[in-house]
Amino acid sequence: MRGRLPATPPRKAAMTRPSIEFWFEFASTYSYLSAMRLPDAARGAGLEVVWRPFLLGPILAEQGWSGSPFSVLPVKGAYMWRDVERRAARLGLGFRRPDPFPQNGLLAARVATAALGAEAEAAVAFVQKVYLAQFDAGRDISDPAVIAECASAAGLSDGAVEAAQDPGIKQALRESTEEARGRGMFGAPSFAVRGELFWGDDRLEDALEHAKAP
Repeated sequence: MRGRLPATPPRKAAMTRPSIEFWFEFASTYSYLSAMRLPDAARGAGLEVVWRPFLLGPILAEQGWSGSPFSVLPVKGAYMWRDVERRAARLGLGFRRPDPFPQNGLLAARVATAALGAEAEAAVAFVQKVYLAQFDAGRDISDPAVIAECASAAGLSDGAVEAAQDPGIKQALRESTEEARGRGMFGAPSFAVRGELFWGDDRLEDALEHAKAP
């Protein structure tokens, strides 16, 4: 699904290559698939990636959902689990259903928000390690010890988890979530490219093609 997005000011200095914004929620199964394959896919397409963590829960609650649509609608949930399993296998990724689901990714999102502004390369590695911990190893990403382990393995600076408790980081994540809502996002992953919105891991290729178009 696509929609026209309002223009937003750049977050950083102008990039030398066309870019794609990747909006992701740590509890999202399909965001896992996109996060693991996007760096290589974007590199092959000659594109930069702007990683944008946000919280989907407040947006769903505003729309009247009491929880994840995959939990509220069991038939849809059953389809999703099998679909992600198939897609992960095709990508060579492990997949395990975490318990509970959806998981609380607030701390992970705060750490990612802080790290992406200071040490972007390690931050991307952190995002991927959190997804692997959750959907490959079946670990609980609401556990600060798990997040600290992911941060260390990704090469983030010492104290990255503690630094994420800074009020400024918390506010930045709230603002990102509000920005996602204001730009018409209703699910994750979402890709924002040149004023267009693409929703879902299965729209990643469409988003890349749009970003490359003259």
